[in-house]
Amino acid sequence: MGPVRRFDLFSFLLVLGLVLNSFVLFCNGGQTSSFVRKVEKTVDMPLDSDVFRVPPGYNAPQQVHITQGDVEGKAVIVSWVTQEALGSNTVIYWKENSSKKYKAQGKSNTYKYYNYTSGYIHHCPIRNLEYDTKYYYMVGVGQTERKFWFFTPPEVGPDVPYTFGLIGDLGQTFDSNITLTHYENNPTKGQAVMFVGDLSYADQYPNHDNNRWDSWGRFVERSTAYQPWIWTVGNHELDFAPEIKETRPFKPFKHRYRTPYRSSGSTEPFWYSIKRGPAYIIVLASYSAYGKYTPQYTWLEEEFPKVNRTETPWLIVLMHSPWYNSYDYHYMEGETMRVMYEPWFVKNKVDVVFAGHVHAYERSERISNIAYNIVNGICAPVKDQSAPVYITIGDGGNLEGLATKMTEPQPEYSAFREASFGHAIFSIKNRTHAYYGWHRNQDGYAVKGDTMWFHNRFWHPIDESPSFDS
Repeated sequence: MGPVRRFDLFSFLLVLGLVLNSFVLFCNGGQTSSFVRKVEKTVDMPLDSDVFRVPPGYNAPQQVHITQGDVEGKAVIVSWVTQEALGSNTVIYWKENSSKKYKAQGKSNTYKYYNYTSGYIHHCPIRNLEYDTKYYYMVGVGQTERKFWFFTPPEVGPDVPYTFGLIGDLGQTFDSNITLTHYENNPTKGQAVMFVGDLSYADQYPNHDNNRWDSWGRFVERSTAYQPWIWTVGNHELDFAPEIKETRPFKPFKHRYRTPYRSSGSTEPFWYSIKRGPAYIIVLASYSAYGKYTPQYTWLEEEFPKVNRTETPWLIVLMHSPWYNSYDYHYMEGETMRVMYEPWFVKNKVDVVFAGHVHAYERSERISNIAYNIVNGICAPVKDQSAPVYITIGDGGNLEGLATKMTEPQPEYSAFREASFGHAIFSIKNRTHAYYGWHRNQDGYAVKGDTMWFHNRFWHPIDESPSFDS
C-alpha cells in the first residue's frame, strides 16, 4: 500500500499544481509585451547639438510653435521667441496659391525665473481662417524673416476623417529625438499632436535652468511650427520652487505656451476644450484643484452637456496623471480625480482617455470603478461598455528614463503594456470607427507594437474585447 499511496499523493499534488497554475493564468490580465528594451541611461542631448541650433540671422525668431486658437478650429495661435531685441509682433500669412497677404498683430512678454531672464516671447492669434486649407506664415517681419506653413482642419462634422499624433513626457534626450523622428517619419501622418504633458524637464536642472526651456522649444520646432500641438500640463510644468523663491506655479509654461481656454469658457489655460474635425477634445489639469466647487470641476460639469455627438461623435479626454496604472510608479496619484470625474466619463460615453506621467505604455479594456462607496466595499474595476479605453503614453523619452517595474499579476483590465519609448497615432475614419496604433522607437517606421480598432461609444458601441470577462 505504501507505493500506491505515494503515487496517489504525487498525482494529487500534480493535479493541484495544474489547477493553481490555471487559476493564476485566468487571473492575469491581457498581454505584457515580450519585447524587452535594453535598459540604458537616458541622457539629455548636449546644448551644442544640431537639434538645439539657434537659427541664423540677427534676432531670428526661434522656438516657433502653433496651437489651435479657438473652439471650432478656424484660428491658430502663432508663438515664437526673439533673443536680441523685441522685434515685430506681426505675422504675415496667406493661402497657398494666393498672392493676397494678410497681417495679424500679436503681443509679447518676458519673465524672470531665479537668475534667468527670458527672451521676448511673442503670441499672435490668426482668426477667421478657412477650413481644410494650407496657409503659409512669416514671423520676424522687418529683421530676419522665417517662413512656415500649416493646414487648417476640415470643417467640424461627424464623418470627416482626421488623424492625431500622440506624444507624452518628451523631454530632450537622445531618446526624445528618436521619438520625434519616428513620429515625423510615420507613414500614417498625424495632422495635429495631442500632447499629454511634461515638456522640457528643465526643472530637473539646478535652479530649474530655464535655458532648457529654450533648447526644448528649438528642438521641437521642426514639428510644432507646422502642425498644432494641443497642450496638456504635467507635473514638470509646475516649476514650483520655494527654496529659490519661485512660488508661482506654471510660470514658464504660462509665459511660453498658449491655449484657447477663454473661448471654451475656462478661467485658466490648463483646462479647456476644442473641436477638431470629428473630435471633441477635453483637456484636464491633474495639478490644478479639481474637487467639488473648484473652477475646474464647475467648468467640466457645464462642459459635458455642450458635446453634440451628432456633430463631433468622438469624445476624447487628455490629462497627465493616469487613473488606471499597473506599473509601480505614480501609484494611485490619479485616484482622487478618478473618484470625482469617472461617473461623468461613463455617463457621457467618453471614447478614450490619453494620459502620460508613467514613463511606459499601457492600454486598458473598457472598464469603470464607479460602484464603490465607503459602505458597500465594492472596489474592483468591472467591464463597462459605456466607459472609455484608458491609454498611458508617457513614453516620449525623457531623462528620468523608463518605468520598468510592473505590478504582478497583470490586472484583468490591462489589455497591453510595455516598458518602451514611443508614440501613437489615432486615426478617425468616420463616426463609427477609428484605428489606433502605438509605435515603439526600436521598430521600423511603419511597424505597430500595439493596435486597436475603436468603435464609437455613441454611434457603434459594440464590445471590442469579448475575451475579457469581468
